[in-house]
Amino acid sequence: MQHCYASTRSRSMSVHMMALAIALIAGSRPVAAQDVPNREAALEVRKQFTNDLDTLESKFLALADAIPAEKYSWRPAPGVRSIGEAFMHVASEFYVFTPMAYGATPSPVVGRGREAFQKFEGMSSKPEVIKHLKEGFAYTKQAVAGLDPTQLAGTKKLFGGDRTIVETSFGMAGDLHEHLGQLIAYARMNGVKPPWSK
Repeated sequence: MQHCYASTRSRSMSVHMMALAIALIAGSRPVAAQDVPNREAALEVRKQFTNDLDTLESKFLALADAIPAEKYSWRPAPGVRSIGEAFMHVASEFYVFTPMAYGATPSPVVGRGREAFQKFEGMSSKPEVIKHLKEGFAYTKQAVAGLDPTQLAGTKKLFGGDRTIVETSFGMAGDLHEHLGQLIAYARMNGVKPPWSK
């Protein structure tokens, strides 16, 4: 997904790129009956997805804590998200896209539209990042866990198409892991070793 390294001009496309990425991962083929999860399978997908989110949250928070506050404004090139902005982009995904991947209501914290996302990402100091990573994760976990199991099975309208939570879970997990890799690279470029790295 190229929006991780988008220029300032194309940053406004990040919302649309997320939906497009999930659509591309899901593919354009029709979902066959045998591919649609039943209630039990959907509950297992949600369980595994939230377990992965736990791991992602701990790594994002450990990395955010390890990077010195003065490095949060560092960016690899002009027009590319800074370290702080990249972390806030992740927090915005916890507030908005991760709940949406399950059909849950996105948080109003970020707001709607391009300008709201840019304003949110601009609040990129270390204290803001840590606050919103924690609160965004708590929101997404509560929103996804709070869905009735019957809402998880089958297909539903997600990101503009008929999708299963298997498809959208893979899309979201892949995107969040990509951002983690991006931030690990940024940290290492600034002499910070990921705390979990041996």
